[in-house]
Amino acid sequence: MPIRVNLDRVLLERRMSLTELADRVGVTIANLSILKTGKARAVRFSTLAALCRELDCQPGDLLVHEPGPDDAPADDRED
Repeated sequence: MPIRVNLDRVLLERRMSLTELADRVGVTIANLSILKTGKARAVRFSTLAALCRELDCQPGDLLVHEPGPDDAPADDRED
C-alpha cells in the first residue's frame, strides 16, 4: 500500500509508549498496533484527530504517501 504510517517515529520522538497513547486517545493497544505496523486498511478522522492532538503533530507527520507501480495515473494504465 502506498500509504506508510510513521507512528513509531513520532512515538519515539515524543518519548511516549503505545500504551500511554492508547490510554490518552481511548483506542485499544491492538488497534494502535495494527495502525503502527501498517496493516490498517482505514483510519477514522476522529482517531487521526485524537492522535494528532495527543502527539502534538499534523496528519502529515503520521501518514506518508509513497507512490508505487500501482499508482500510475489512470491515463497511463493498460486496460
